[in-house]
Amino acid sequence: MEHLLWLIPAFPLAGFLVLALTGKSMPPVWVAIIGAGTVSLSAIFTIIIGITFLSLPPASAHYVQTLWTWMEISDFHPEISLYLDALSLVFAFVITFIAALIHLYSVAFMAFDKDYSRFFACMNLFVCSMLLLVLADNLLLLYLGWEGVGLCSYLLIGFWYEHPENGYAAQKAFIITRIGDTAMAIGIFVIFYQFGTLLIPDILAKAPSLWQPEASMATITALLLLAGALGKSAQLPFQTWLPDAMAGPSPVSALIHAATMVTAGVYLIARMHVIFELSPTVQLIIAAIGAATLFIAGFSALTQYDLKRVLAYSTISQIGYMFLALGLGAWTAAIFHFMIHAFFKALLFLAAGAVIEALHHEHNMFKMGGLRTKLPVVFLTFVIGSASLIALPLISSGFYSKDQILWFAWASKNGNPLLWLIAISGAFITALYTTRMVMLTFWGEVKTEVDRLPGKLITIPLIILAFFSICVGFIELPHNFGSLTLFSDFLHQVLPETLLKSTASGEVFFQLLGALATFSGIYTAYILWYKQPEHLEKLKRNEMLLRLYSFWHSGWGFDQLYQTLIVRPIVFIATINKNDVLDKIYQGITLISVALYRSLSFTQSGSLRWYIMGLVVGAIIILGIQIML
Repeated sequence: MEHLLWLIPAFPLAGFLVLALTGKSMPPVWVAIIGAGTVSLSAIFTIIIGITFLSLPPASAHYVQTLWTWMEISDFHPEISLYLDALSLVFAFVITFIAALIHLYSVAFMAFDKDYSRFFACMNLFVCSMLLLVLADNLLLLYLGWEGVGLCSYLLIGFWYEHPENGYAAQKAFIITRIGDTAMAIGIFVIFYQFGTLLIPDILAKAPSLWQPEASMATITALLLLAGALGKSAQLPFQTWLPDAMAGPSPVSALIHAATMVTAGVYLIARMHVIFELSPTVQLIIAAIGAATLFIAGFSALTQYDLKRVLAYSTISQIGYMFLALGLGAWTAAIFHFMIHAFFKALLFLAAGAVIEALHHEHNMFKMGGLRTKLPVVFLTFVIGSASLIALPLISSGFYSKDQILWFAWASKNGNPLLWLIAISGAFITALYTTRMVMLTFWGEVKTEVDRLPGKLITIPLIILAFFSICVGFIELPHNFGSLTLFSDFLHQVLPETLLKSTASGEVFFQLLGALATFSGIYTAYILWYKQPEHLEKLKRNEMLLRLYSFWHSGWGFDQLYQTLIVRPIVFIATINKNDVLDKIYQGITLISVALYRSLSFTQSGSLRWYIMGLVVGAIIILGIQIML
């Protein structure tokens, strides 16, 4: 089956090319068939190849397909070569399967948009780029996919470019992620200089023999790669672009900014785990950044009134849990939470999009309410996604993935009580803002009447994602629940076993503490935003709490800080530098060109007699010159 591996990214690439070149002249039905059909074919082939892959013995559990040599410069000859192992298969499955459902949803959601074909062309290009990123066998091809998803993110955040704020949000995302991408590019140069190759398997095999633990080059390289991961995954200090990215259509938020692109940083760290293991200091930094991000983003989510911005901050927070797990060396727990999060967060964004569309593009949760009877399917699926987000014990997939991270924060060899305390506090905050979101949107009085009911193309993907949000978690049970560990056993072909510093005997106690944090958050939100809202009104009258609320709502002031320290000084210097000597040279060239143009334009009077006279005079002059010579 390895000879068919190229078809997985090829289908969405073909869809992009067809739609980009001829989409405007196509009927909408053909745009939908090509846009959604090519991604669906990619998902089908991923499943078929994955089934064959699962039958391989562990020792040879990878596929490699080399398509052609990209370039040849001396001994440097990178190839367009695809590599499929357990880790890339998990990502490829999530990308294609969820993308297929989101494209199906988009057929109806974007049906009345004037740029229907442009939307599907960009979405297809994104899926192709993301698949190249996770299937690349060398860092150069991975970086091509990495920059490709950045480009598509820019195009889709600013998709409705008629509104200037959408263009600003797209520029903000593009510029901020470029900071991390530049550091990552430098890291790739360092790796090539050190190893003489960009082949990922060769780098991972050579690294332990080339670098000793805590070697300076290992630390520098890990930090450079980490910067790229932080930018793409919207972690501190680069998290400010993701909430503004909600300017794009809801399917974009579901696919790019929840399920796939923002987890590219998680993939990069997991894929290059050998380099990070050689620098425990960087691993501690990853864990600390993840813990800080999940805590900060959780409080910001608690104060938002825009439904999609709540989910955006929630995404930042949940990826923080993944980074915490990566920093702890709990590689399989991080990837397990990635997969579960992709299902329930895509579900929540799509359900939120259905709510917003049904209420004639209303985003404010405080103008919603009473929708559980008006939109029963959307309500039920949204509640299922919310249950998984808050890790409702036993019945939701999110419980099984987040429980692992909480346990490793305490019991892994890199864990400590502070990281565990922050993680479990984050679980309480997650339950608090998620229950608040559900209460404001679906309970209480109807504040905005439903304008349009969602059709089957909207509800069917929601139902499928809701099913997976409940069931997928059961493929990996906690240690004290039994011996079902299919997911970690599968990933251990690629990622190392996580070492615990204690046995699982105390795991039940920590699971009960996690459940207590979750139910406490649910109950607190129920009291404050539904049962006894007068308590909330009392809190609002406290001036200190109001200031804190405003501070959290602004994203802890990071945007203002960056405006003060970076943006305004650069704009100020650029303003001073606007009319320097070099600029005057170019301005002079421009003025001369314009003057010459205007002089010559007088010869184009439009009068035929002047043109004939010009030809006659010119002929006389030429003949006179010839006679004189």
